[in-house]
Amino acid sequence: MKRLLLGLAIASFVSLAQAAELPRADPASVGLDPDRLAAITRVLKSDVDQHILPGAVLLVARHGKVAYEEVVGSRDPQAPAPAARDDIYRIYSMSKPVTVAAALMLVEQGRIALDEPVSKYLPAFAAMQVGVPDDTRGMRLLPAERPMTIQDLMRHSAGLTYGFFGSSPVKTAYVQARLNAGDPDTAAFVDRLAKLPLAYQPGTTWDYSYSIDVLGRVVEVVSGQSLYQFEKENLLDPLGMTDTAFGVEDPAKQGRIAEPFANDRSFGVDAEFSDPRHPARFQSGGGGMVSTARDYARFLQMMLNGGTLDGRRYLGPQTVRYMTSDQLGTVKPGPLYLPGPGYRFGLGVAVRTDAGVAPFPGSVGDWYWGGAGGTYMWVDPAQDMVVVFMMQSPKQRLHYRSVLRNMVNAAIVSDASGPTH
Repeated sequence: MKRLLLGLAIASFVSLAQAAELPRADPASVGLDPDRLAAITRVLKSDVDQHILPGAVLLVARHGKVAYEEVVGSRDPQAPAPAARDDIYRIYSMSKPVTVAAALMLVEQGRIALDEPVSKYLPAFAAMQVGVPDDTRGMRLLPAERPMTIQDLMRHSAGLTYGFFGSSPVKTAYVQARLNAGDPDTAAFVDRLAKLPLAYQPGTTWDYSYSIDVLGRVVEVVSGQSLYQFEKENLLDPLGMTDTAFGVEDPAKQGRIAEPFANDRSFGVDAEFSDPRHPARFQSGGGGMVSTARDYARFLQMMLNGGTLDGRRYLGPQTVRYMTSDQLGTVKPGPLYLPGPGYRFGLGVAVRTDAGVAPFPGSVGDWYWGGAGGTYMWVDPAQDMVVVFMMQSPKQRLHYRSVLRNMVNAAIVSDASGPTH
């Protein structure tokens, strides 16, 4: 009997371990050219040799199967050890789609509605004011014309902003407020944010912001759990994303943390690489997570599948389509419109609305986002494809986005229904 129970336990463990990885396939069997994929490897390895790239993992999955997974360079260029497939990366703003997906689970349960005011859950946002520049290079305050909504948080139209790029009076106020001083928890951070003026009237302008952090706090209030605990129980653990969290406190995992070059640790004013070995108390739903290429690919494959993976449903297909559709409507792009030409914005991700215009090939309906530390992902439903790129190099993040888009798309030699001629 003991042997039987032991055997069942081992079989169960093996089954879970296997379930935590997407199935694999030869590139040609899923319509990808092996020689063109090999060209990507050569480019990445050459960049490592020239000390342009510290190390990276690139994963391409098509038709639900991983057809390319390449690892190059070092995990830590200051203490060279080869990079590995399970290296852990600071994903920064690639945290945002995970937080939005978690919040949408609560929407589907009827516990949150997208058109509700944020102040229903966070009363500190009930009487917001908007900072408008005046003639003295200061600002005057005007009352918000309408409340910010949950949808506004998800699509960066709440009037909130970031202080680490740009120089408007409101952005200056954000910097001067030292929002992270004293290691606040998530509730304290969001309360500090609510005391600052908005940069725009809610619902009028897309401006990259702390709005997903506020959304994470809404998840906490509604669920009665920390953001991480809710995501862990409802999304991360069931998906097998065992290395995705708001830090790496387990000493057994800390040796797997990928690092940037010593002179490439800054990505904005007062914005330096964090140390996930000592995570902040603030669980930043907008930028605080770490993950691996394989973990994040499972999240994206679930989304590409319409909200399901390995027989378990996380979101309804209508919800996924809604999240990855243009949500801006009459909302105008702000002066620093990060989605770029050819793209509008959904809920937490940029969505392609024009086959041309963008500076790289793609399909209408593809969606993407990236992190300030250099990570990047995109999903192309028309090509049934998921791509995850993990590296830690703020200086090179924009460069590789275009390079990889061009080269991965060039490797597609058949569409979803047959050969491409």
